[in-house]
Amino acid sequence: MPTNAEFTALAEPFRPELLTHCYRILGSIHDAEDLVQETYLRAWRGFDGFEGRSSVRRWLYKIATMACLTALETRSRRPLPSGLGTPSDDHRVAVAPREPSVPWLQPAPDAALLGTGDPAAIVAARTSVRLAFVAALQYLSARQRAVLTLRDVLGFRTAEVAEVLDTTTAAVDSALRRARARLAEAGPVVNDLAEPDEETRRGLLDDYVDAFIRADPDALVHLLRADVEMEMPPTPTWFTGRRAVLGFLSTRVLRPNLWRMTPTHANGQSALIVHHHVGEGRYEPYGIHVLTLLGDRIARITAFNDPTLVPIFVPDRIARPLETG
Repeated sequence: MPTNAEFTALAEPFRPELLTHCYRILGSIHDAEDLVQETYLRAWRGFDGFEGRSSVRRWLYKIATMACLTALETRSRRPLPSGLGTPSDDHRVAVAPREPSVPWLQPAPDAALLGTGDPAAIVAARTSVRLAFVAALQYLSARQRAVLTLRDVLGFRTAEVAEVLDTTTAAVDSALRRARARLAEAGPVVNDLAEPDEETRRGLLDDYVDAFIRADPDALVHLLRADVEMEMPPTPTWFTGRRAVLGFLSTRVLRPNLWRMTPTHANGQSALIVHHHVGEGRYEPYGIHVLTLLGDRIARITAFNDPTLVPIFVPDRIARPLETG
């Protein structure tokens, strides 16, 4: 039996990328963390039997991938509201009640997914954790998700993927073709070339926070694209078009000093940790806003109204909200 120090030295460096891999397949940062813990427990118990015929990295990916596939046998895919129904272009529609029974897609903090390593590697990895991409993966079967992420995202060779999944290279090639075709049907999922520079990004984020704190929908007009979309899991209703989004926000969301927002990053995108005022000067966790930016405007607001997500983004400290004015 190896010592704990020996095992840790060999296996621990791969933890962040294994977490990212499990998150892509599962669509839940909570589940991904649990499966990574299970992966390391299985690896520790089986380390005596590891014969070195593959790298430690590929061996860990095999354990993690098979754990994910087993977990998905009893779990449904994790959608966003945009994956379940059509949007409304009229903010006056009745908003459907929350659906807590639906296992919604969750955002994940960049700090957990991308780490703090090589900046070039971080930039390259961002596209593979974008919300649109992870949401598109949910349309694939569990095994197709595994094949596509191992082959196209992580760059494993076909023979290596076959070894990880205990299957044949022909089966891997077949699953990969189907996965790519299905992903293409879901439409474009990334548009890095249209993203703003850092100065523009920061300005958009600051102005968005300022408009929310002051409850100023007129200020938001200049920040949102004409075709902006907004969805708010666990609420199934979602909106398309600047008029509908602004109408919804101004009549049902924006109130002076109701919100506090702390900048963060989720899924390789700009995001905000959201707290709301509950009286007597107290603010409680409310959720995470993930913003999709195209050019110098906001193209999509994905407002995850789930307080349980907030501790994932501020696990070791109390958030210091960004306030303006």
